[in-house]
Amino acid sequence: MKNHLVVIGLHWPEPESTAAGLRMIQLLELFQSLDYEITFLSAAPMTTHSYDLNNMGFQTQSITLNDAGFDTIITELQPQIVLYDRFIAEEQFGWRVHACVPEALTILDTEDLHCLRKARQQFDVSDPAFIAQLKDSDTAKRELASIYRCDVSLIISEFEMELLQTVFQVPETLLCYLPFLVDFADTKAIAVNAIPSFASRQHFMTVGNFKHAPNYDAVLYLKEILWPGIRAQNPKSELHIYGAYTPDKVKQLHNPKHGFIIKGYTPDIDATMQQYRLCLAALRFGAGLKGKLLKAMQNGLPCVMTTLGAEGMFGELPPNGCIAESSHDFISGAEGLYQNEVAWTAAQRSGYELLNSRFNVATFRPVIKKLIKTMRSNLKGHRAQNFIGSLLHHHQHQSTKYLSKWIAAKNQHNK
Repeated sequence: MKNHLVVIGLHWPEPESTAAGLRMIQLLELFQSLDYEITFLSAAPMTTHSYDLNNMGFQTQSITLNDAGFDTIITELQPQIVLYDRFIAEEQFGWRVHACVPEALTILDTEDLHCLRKARQQFDVSDPAFIAQLKDSDTAKRELASIYRCDVSLIISEFEMELLQTVFQVPETLLCYLPFLVDFADTKAIAVNAIPSFASRQHFMTVGNFKHAPNYDAVLYLKEILWPGIRAQNPKSELHIYGAYTPDKVKQLHNPKHGFIIKGYTPDIDATMQQYRLCLAALRFGAGLKGKLLKAMQNGLPCVMTTLGAEGMFGELPPNGCIAESSHDFISGAEGLYQNEVAWTAAQRSGYELLNSRFNVATFRPVIKKLIKTMRSNLKGHRAQNFIGSLLHHHQHQSTKYLSKWIAAKNQHNK
């Protein structure tokens, strides 16, 4: 009989729209390859971009916030593992899981550190007080509490692994580094057989879901500062901006005369990326790893990126393009890669090497398999070492529990 994994999703995955959706599909495929039966639950509404999980062989079910019906569902499923999609999902359903299936191993996929992303947006990172501001934020306290309440948290970035251990003093036993996961054999086959050449590509592109604040800021940075300088050196070139959920404030930036073209949603990001010569990742705040950079590597598309965009991606290896410290470096880096086929080809090759050495699912599959086996064999001992987690289960979940019960009672009364 197969082991059963239940995933509680903050949203239904949208891998063609968001890096979070891409990450979730990678995790589901990882556990599927480890022979788990998988049920995906979410209280979010589906959208036109939601992925067909049933077609992948997964069971799905809609659930309701603040509703005791979830208790019945999770009790009947009796999963060996429950995976929370970001800390908000754990806040909403963790106390119910803890009460109904206490022996289930609980895993939190942080996606990125939300507290870091929000602090970078709100505070000046060069201020010596930044770390104190980060630690004092409500989001940090909520997110760290969720990490402690879970048996292990999947951390997508080495930078964030270090931050959690050095700044927040989270024990290493509660953390597991798991970056984006790529089937390198498939990527290599695409690269050999189908990736268009330097000469057959033209123009610049960028992509990012516009519900994600860093992506909108990046488009403004391109529009106001970077693109005028890049286009001055390449007067016939265009920048095409892709992204799901394009709001009017982005559509209003459309300016064909200046080669600044708002394209909106693309249903096939791989085919789209293979048309272009260069990807621009002009991110000024954010956290985690950048899905646009991973997809660019898979499609043989070199990138020019900010230092923040590059964070956690490359380790000690050369990037798949240029990492710019300043707007001047960004503009000159774009010029160099766009016109120089030798440099462009070397950057493309670096991308393939990075996929194999840093993101190859074959490297991480046995690591996750061993981690789960070890934890499940000594779950009681593992939890005994996490006293802070047990305190948070007792106190914070008690408050969450009774608030949820009050909302449920109120909803029932209003029916």
